[in-house]
Amino acid sequence: MKLTKTLTAMGAVVSAAALLTACGSGTVGQTGSGDSAQPSGSKKLALIPGVQAEPFYISLQCGAQAEAKKLGYELTTQAPQKFDAAMQTQLVNALGSNPPAGLLIAPTDDTAMLAPIQQVKNRGAKIVEVDTSLKDTSVAVSSVSSDNAEGGKLAAQTMAKLAAGKSGSVLVLDTIAGTSTTAARAKGFEDELKSTPNLKSVGVQFTQNEPDQAASKVTAALSSTPDLIGIFATNLNTGEGAATGLRNAGKVGAVNLIGFDASPSEVEGLKNGQYQALIAQDPASIGTQGVQQAVAAIEGKPVTRNLTAQLHSITKADMDANAQYFYKQSC
Repeated sequence: MKLTKTLTAMGAVVSAAALLTACGSGTVGQTGSGDSAQPSGSKKLALIPGVQAEPFYISLQCGAQAEAKKLGYELTTQAPQKFDAAMQTQLVNALGSNPPAGLLIAPTDDTAMLAPIQQVKNRGAKIVEVDTSLKDTSVAVSSVSSDNAEGGKLAAQTMAKLAAGKSGSVLVLDTIAGTSTTAARAKGFEDELKSTPNLKSVGVQFTQNEPDQAASKVTAALSSTPDLIGIFATNLNTGEGAATGLRNAGKVGAVNLIGFDASPSEVEGLKNGQYQALIAQDPASIGTQGVQQAVAAIEGKPVTRNLTAQLHSITKADMDANAQYFYKQSC
């Protein structure tokens, strides 16, 4: 989740509403409005991802747009400038009294986003969760995401391989409490690490999705934990911050860093040795399947309540063979 400069929630929404961009520009943002009344049989879909200008969500939007066009639907996209529930709520509320036939959304908080999304559902829209989800499972007709707990497990297995039997401590950097995806990754990692006796976790620390906070957490951990052997960063921003912390301490390569996702910056970091492994998702597939489920629900066809996309552990040694999983900056 790529972070932009901190703004007030209202200022950020005003800026997002003024920014008219398409996926081809490389920015996840507004591609249309939902102000006009939707007649029966509407072919209008809306996508509200977690944040603008992040390769994961750009890739997801690309997959959703292509599938919507294929199925004869129109997809518009609006995204908050920051992964923030207040900002995302403003965008959901802006759908007004005439929402699209289907809303694909990545809730930025599994509890706080319940009320605004429920209101859209009450006005007749079919809700499909993409990437993240609400705790309340009664709202969405379908949820499409990676198996994030499995992704954390895969990261722990990869960490064990990188350690090659050497003993040491491992730090987990999570984002914001209440973010369903990264919480599942952290828990999956912690649970799986227990089966590797030579590695012990020093716990999960939250970074508020701020790279500078992640860097500070790494600096502190290096000082307090001399045997620190690995760091698992649950998303892009924590990974970038962790890499900065290791670089500032002259510990790049000495401490194994595993990141989640495969954005252009992370792929470059894997290539130059800042990361030792990445756990890549398939966001385009999530977008594609999300549209398929929304259209099925709109047209009264069967839907699948929970769908998952594959995950892949990528190291420098096999990155060329896995290039198809690298995220896009434009469609």
